[in-house]
Amino acid sequence: MGLTLTEKILSAHLVEGELIRGTEIGIRIDQTLTQDATGTMAYLEFEAMGVPRVRTERSVAYIDHNTLQNGFENADDHRFIGSCAKKHGLFFSRPGNGICHQVHLERYGIPGKTLIGSDSHTPTGGGLGMLAIGAGGLDVAVAMGGGAYYITCPKIVKVELTGKLSPWVAAKDVILEVLRRMTVKGGVGKVIEYCGEGVKTLTVPERATITNMGAELGATSSIFPSDEMTRDFLRAQQREDVWTPLAADEDAVYDECITIDLSTLVPLAACPHSPDNVKSMEEIGTLKIDQVCIGSCTNSSLLDMMKVAHILKGKTVHPDVSLSIAPGSKQVLNMLAENGCLADMIDAGARILESACGPCIGMGQSPNSAGISLRTFNRNFEGRSGTKDGQIYLVSPETAAVSALTGYLTDPRTLGDMPAFPLPEVFTINDNMLTPPASESEMEDVEILRGPNIKPYPDTAPLLETIEAPCSLKVGDNITTDHIMPAGAKILPLRSNIPAISQHCFAVCDETFPARAKEMGQSIIVGGTNYGQGSSREHAALAPLYLGVKAVLVKSFARIHRANLINAGILPLTFVNESDYDKIAQGDVLVLDGIRKSVEEGKTELTVLNKTNGTQIPVLCELTGRTKDIMLAGGLLDYTREQLK
Repeated sequence: MGLTLTEKILSAHLVEGELIRGTEIGIRIDQTLTQDATGTMAYLEFEAMGVPRVRTERSVAYIDHNTLQNGFENADDHRFIGSCAKKHGLFFSRPGNGICHQVHLERYGIPGKTLIGSDSHTPTGGGLGMLAIGAGGLDVAVAMGGGAYYITCPKIVKVELTGKLSPWVAAKDVILEVLRRMTVKGGVGKVIEYCGEGVKTLTVPERATITNMGAELGATSSIFPSDEMTRDFLRAQQREDVWTPLAADEDAVYDECITIDLSTLVPLAACPHSPDNVKSMEEIGTLKIDQVCIGSCTNSSLLDMMKVAHILKGKTVHPDVSLSIAPGSKQVLNMLAENGCLADMIDAGARILESACGPCIGMGQSPNSAGISLRTFNRNFEGRSGTKDGQIYLVSPETAAVSALTGYLTDPRTLGDMPAFPLPEVFTINDNMLTPPASESEMEDVEILRGPNIKPYPDTAPLLETIEAPCSLKVGDNITTDHIMPAGAKILPLRSNIPAISQHCFAVCDETFPARAKEMGQSIIVGGTNYGQGSSREHAALAPLYLGVKAVLVKSFARIHRANLINAGILPLTFVNESDYDKIAQGDVLVLDGIRKSVEEGKTELTVLNKTNGTQIPVLCELTGRTKDIMLAGGLLDYTREQLK
C-alpha cells in the first residue's frame, strides 16, 4: 500500500509515536515563523526555557501585524523581537518587508520540509509542498529550542482537481467551493491533500491561496505536490537548488475523497459572518457595496496584483466605493512599481497600503456603520473588521476589482476575454530587509531591548486536586478566537501585556466578563461546537488563564485552541451528551471532585456536578501521556522547564 504525500513527510520527520490515525505523534520541525502579534510572547517563552540559540534549520521573526504605530507599544515590541532574533539565531523580517506567509513562500519555503508558525495561516507553505502547520506561540518556542511538535496523527482528505479554471474564475473560488462542501469544522483533525491533473494548471501563488484558506476548514494543514510548476517558481526566486519532486504514491489510501472539476466552478463569495457561508453571484443577487479591500496573506501575490491592475487600468473606482490595496511583500510592491501596475492602481483611485496584514486583522480600514465590504481576505467573523455591524464578503481579487468599478458585487466574467498572466521568469530579489542573526561569538554582546508594555508570562500552577468554581460565561457554537480575544488597532498593541489585554477578553460576547471572572477568582467557561476556531493566538488561552479560568467545557474544540488551553494549564473538557449543555446556566457552581487524581490515573470519563441544580453531567477529559503530564505540571512552560532539567 502506497503512501500519501502527507504520510511521506510525517514519516521522514517522526520522532515519537506511530502513524496511526487519532494517536499522538511527535515530529521534528525544520523551520519556524512568528509574527509580531504573537511573537513577543513566543520569545518571552523561549527566554524562559533557557535555551541560548534556536536549534532549527531556519527560524524567522516577521513584523507584519502591528505595524500601525499610534503609540509606543508596537514599536517597542518590534525592537524587542528584533533584538531577540539577533541574539538567539533568527532571521528578522523588518516592518515593511511584507506579510510572513507571502515572504516565507518567496524566500524560505522548501518542499518536503516541516514548518510551524504562530499564525493559523502558516499552511500557506503547503503551496510549495511543505507540511506547514499553525500553532500556538509556546509550541513554536519549544520547536525553536529543538523540541518535537506534537499533533494528533491526522486523517488525510484527497481533493482531486480535474479540468482547468475558466477565465476570471480564481483559486479563491476553489477554496470557497471546498469550504462550501466541508464547512468550517469539516477539516478538524485532517490534512487536505490536493492532487489530480487540475493541479498542473495552478501556479504556486494560486496553490498558496488554497492552502492558506484551508485554515478556515479547521484543518491541521493543506498541501500540494512539488512538481515542475513548483520548480519554475523556485527557479524564478533564484532558489531552484532547494527543489525536490514530491507526490503521493499512485496507490495511496485516503480517509476521504472529494473531486472538483475546475472547469465547472463559478465566481463565489463567502457571505457574513462565516467563511463557509458560500454562495454564487446569482444566489446573492444585486448587492450595493461601500468598500473593497484587496490584499492579505490569501491574495496579495504578484499574480493577484497584476490581474487587479489590468482590471483597473484606465478606469476610475466608483464614487461610492473606497478601494484599498495592500501588496503582500516588498518584492511584490517593487515589481508593481517597476512594471507600471502600481501606477495603474493609483490612477484608478486605489488607496495603496503598506505590505502588511492591515485591514484583515482590523488594523485600519474599518468599513462604515453597517457597511458592505468586499475583501480578498480569509475571515469575515463578526466584528473582525473593526465595525461591529460591518457586512464582510470574501471574494477573489478579480471579483473585488471589477466590483470596485461598478459599485455593486459584480461577476468578473462580464469582463470578457482574459489575457494570459504569466509569472516572471525572474523575480526581483532584494533581501536587504531580512536581517541575519549575530554569530555565536557575537550573541553574548547583544542586548535584549524591553519596553514598559512587555510583561512576563502569567503565573501558572499545577492542576488542583479538586476544581469547584462557578460558570463565568456560557456561549454558543462556532465561538472564534476573535470572540475570545479580539484583534484590531486598539487591542493588538497589548499582545505583550496579558494583564491589560485580558480586560478585552470576550468583549464581543459580554463586556462584563473580565470583571466578573476576576471577581470570581476561579471559574469555568461553557461553550458549544467548534469552540476556538480561527486564529492560532494563544492569547485566547492566556487571557482566560490570567482571569482565573480553570476549565473549559464545550461540545467540541478547534484543534489549535484546544492545544493552547492545555499549554496554558486550562483543562479542556467535552460533553459526552451534547444535550447536557442545556443543564448548565451561567453562574451555576460546577464541581470536578478529585480531578488531579483522575488525570494522573488516565481516566477519560469524568463527572461534573452542577452543585446549583444537583445535576451530574458526564464529560470527557481526553489527555494522552504527554498532555496529561503537561496538565499536571500546570502548562507546557512548566513541563518544558522540568524536561530541560
